[in-house]
Amino acid sequence: MTQTRLHITTGREAANRIFAALETAFEEDGWPIAVIEIDEDSDIHEVSLYADGEVEDIARRMAEVVAESGHKGQLGREVLPDVDWVAKSLEGLKPVEAGRFIVHGSHDREDVRPGQIAIEIEAGLAFGTGHHGTTAGCLEMIEKVVAAEAPANALDLGTGSAVLAIAVAKLAPIPVLATDIDPVATEVASANVHLNGAEAHVEAVTAEGFDAPIFAARGPFDLIVANILAQPLMLMAPDMAQHLSPRGSLILSGILDRQHDAVLAAYVAAGFRHVETFHREGWVTIHLKR
Repeated sequence: MTQTRLHITTGREAANRIFAALETAFEEDGWPIAVIEIDEDSDIHEVSLYADGEVEDIARRMAEVVAESGHKGQLGREVLPDVDWVAKSLEGLKPVEAGRFIVHGSHDREDVRPGQIAIEIEAGLAFGTGHHGTTAGCLEMIEKVVAAEAPANALDLGTGSAVLAIAVAKLAPIPVLATDIDPVATEVASANVHLNGAEAHVEAVTAEGFDAPIFAARGPFDLIVANILAQPLMLMAPDMAQHLSPRGSLILSGILDRQHDAVLAAYVAAGFRHVETFHREGWVTIHLKR
């Protein structure tokens, strides 16, 4: 099937903002999205979305998202030959550093410095690799919370690439349950867990909501990390309280700056108290306790 790359060229700050907006807008569609640096000195970056088949509706939706982000440029369009251009373009992503963590592809292993905690995500499986402000914020908050509280077990809800579950396991040898409603995401998560040598501690499971028996069997959790979206997070506030241990910590992200107060209000109503909020690239990561 024909694959088309829809792309927009802009500066770094705008590219990150557009990338984050596209991830949110096309989350249910699953189209790969990437940001690559074209020219560092001239601050030229390119955001690309890769779609199969007919792309007119996708192009229209992408153009609307780009316009809403404040960018006035026109979308470019490129019909690609039968090559894995998604993986090829993602190879251009530089390693991302968040606290002591560095998230990188196999082509950047040599960039890991002594003392850094490396998490490797293959280029073709690069969803949630730390290039999104929510993931980077979560990594920094996880490092802080695990060091302060030494949790005995953890849950990564909506795990995606499992980068956050792997991060917890890299910091502490504790059991980490990584769940996602999408079985494809679970397969990706399992592959990344194996790649990072974390299979002794991290288990990736397909599970929807908190109704699956595994949550009751493995909980309550001393640490829950959920990098999803604001609306489902708000709806899950009572369930989060039920599955978090009395002295446990909850880390939430996937939340825009403007959604912060509404999400926080939902969790205060469910019996949580606010500890700290990190702000990254228009997104927030919130630390809560019961």
